[in-house]
Amino acid sequence: MTQDNTTAGLGTVFARLWAASTLSALGSGLATVAAPLFVASRTDDPLVVAAASAVAWLPWLLFALPGGVLVDRMDRRRLMIVIDLVRVVALAVLATAIMSGRAGVVLLYVVLFVVNTGEIVFRSASQAMLPTVVPRHRLERANGWLGGGTTLMNGMLAGPLGGFLFALSAGSPFLVNAVTYALSAVLVALIGGDFRAAATDPRVRATRSMRTEIVEGLRWLAHQRLLRTMAVLIGLLNVTLTAALAVLVLLAAERLRLGSVGYGLLFTCMAVGGVLGALLGDRLIAWISPTWTIRVGLLIEAGLHLALAASRSTIVVGIALFAFGVHSALWNIVANSLRQRLTPPTLQGRVASTNLFVAAGGNCVGALLGGLLAARFGITAPYWVGLVVAIGVSAATWRVFDRATVARAYADPPPVEQRPTPVP
Repeated sequence: MTQDNTTAGLGTVFARLWAASTLSALGSGLATVAAPLFVASRTDDPLVVAAASAVAWLPWLLFALPGGVLVDRMDRRRLMIVIDLVRVVALAVLATAIMSGRAGVVLLYVVLFVVNTGEIVFRSASQAMLPTVVPRHRLERANGWLGGGTTLMNGMLAGPLGGFLFALSAGSPFLVNAVTYALSAVLVALIGGDFRAAATDPRVRATRSMRTEIVEGLRWLAHQRLLRTMAVLIGLLNVTLTAALAVLVLLAAERLRLGSVGYGLLFTCMAVGGVLGALLGDRLIAWISPTWTIRVGLLIEAGLHLALAASRSTIVVGIALFAFGVHSALWNIVANSLRQRLTPPTLQGRVASTNLFVAAGGNCVGALLGGLLAARFGITAPYWVGLVVAIGVSAATWRVFDRATVARAYADPPPVEQRPTPVP
């Protein structure tokens, strides 16, 4: 594989994968912003408006695990191209229908379902490809660039750009989204090479059921103490984080006395921290070690909930969200890099999709839990609960991430069954 100075010295192949992922993140962010705006322009029923978010999350619960099987069975590069092309068609149909005045809420729901189903498989395939695209010792930098691109496009640029495009024309954000997926497909196609990971004879794999292969991936993950613990942590911490963010708009208004602009700036603080953490992630992790990156991150989780629960200062809350953004980027870099290091090539898709499934489940539960706790016990209740959970999981998992265990994970490569050869 040819290495050059492209994309922080990670090579031309990675540069194309990064550009494809970053463009997809921008397009997905535009659709995420435009979808509720479109529904709200058609109805003022809160249930119908909220259903757009539910439809977007449902595929993650239904198809994350089967999607991982597809990633491990098929050529991951070709699968990503097919997914992008299907999403281009779906979004083009939606944009055309909106611009011609024929689109309804039901069509939007169908397209969101298709797009997010594709997103699950695309993301799993992209993560599974990464260990074959960059050297093992550069995984932290590669994951940092991928995370930074996603945060910049989805967390910072997509919001204002999506709102601006929707104001120009209700269909334009979805049309631009289709263009980003088309460009992503072209970039992935330019990578070249065979990324079929399975070493097993295809005729043998064809006789195995999808359920058997899902169970195989779950069983393997269950026996990996380090990765199993991180997966559980992601699920639990996503519950409390989503619960906190679900009612943050109310906390901002009632306790911080912020309007809509101030509320939006809180998320900007978190996004800026995320971009900074992604860009400096590999150097920060090398400096403080992966072990302390994880441990300090757990303490930052607790500190965020404490700040939101106890402080009425916008500055304190903004700093806490910025620190959380940095931590979130570093955590994702370490978690993804460890998983890619420890997982055999034939299981990369299933293990990645299992983590996505657990994270999505935590998000769904957290969104409901935040509203229930705030309604029953007051606006700060979700944050006090989050603080208790963060302290509890920190104490319970502190020894799991000791230096020796993590060092072994970095030192020992997984069994190499078949390594696809990328073509620059």
